Amino acid sequence: METLLPGGVDPARARVLWVHAHPDDEAIVTGVSIGYYGALGATTVLLTMTRGERGEVIPPALRHLEVGQPGCPDTDGTALGLYRVGELDAAAAAMGLADRFFAGEPPAHDPAEGFANGADKYVDSGMSWGPDGRPQPAEDVSPAALTAADPQEAAAHVAAAIRAVRPHAVITYDDGGGYGHPDHVATHGVTLRAVDLAASAPDTAHDAWDVPLTWGIESDVNPSDERPQAAIHGDLAVKRAAMAAHATQITLGEDPQGTTYELSNGVPQTLSATETFRLLRRGGQ
Repeated sequence: METLLPGGVDPARARVLWVHAHPDDEAIVTGVSIGYYGALGATTVLLTMTRGERGEVIPPALRHLEVGQPGCPDTDGTALGLYRVGELDAAAAAMGLADRFFAGEPPAHDPAEGFANGADKYVDSGMSWGPDGRPQPAEDVSPAALTAADPQEAAAHVAAAIRAVRPHAVITYDDGGGYGHPDHVATHGVTLRAVDLAASAPDTAHDAWDVPLTWGIESDVNPSDERPQAAIHGDLAVKRAAMAAHATQITLGEDPQGTTYELSNGVPQTLSATETFRLLRRGGQ
């Protein structure tokens, strides 16, 4: 199929919620779909779980923002997180997002649940490689990190946003979290828990909402995957513009027609005007 929406829903009247782990994820893996539905007139909304405080900074002039680098003003990534909020605002404008907020900011905040970490937010868990060769949180992961949070607590905040937005579709990571970043994996689990919670329990401000369709981002197309697939074809220029806003994390070539980009590891990766998704959940199930 070529839609993320349930049958009979007019895209111009649709509400779509993307749930991501860090600033830049929304542009890299869903920039086409966000721009596509925004151009059709849908209400496009982004919930970001952390501010990307532990990201690796590419431009030398900004390297002092990275935790552990000379001149970094903190040890928890506060300065980098604040800088990346500005990058996210620019990316949101490029994609035509109707609204965006972080976990802990209304409406992604359940006052009855609160934050056991005392920070009123979740922070980037960072990433290291475990003895099994798989990604894991950084060795000095913060107690306020997303991966350290009680999944039920985090799900309550996401569920509050779902009840407020009442999306026809929710998009997040598949169970592998793309390349396996622990915050991506956590966001997947928290979002699915939140979808179930939002459908079964109202809060003081909003009625319960059963999301009709919940999708997982397909990192690599797997022909043997039998789950329903949706493919969205959109404007690559919108995606490039959103990615370019995240200059601390992404390098794009000078050619505006270029189809490659690099992250901090310097490995060229391919840009595509097509994004694919697998169905994770139907409403009522």
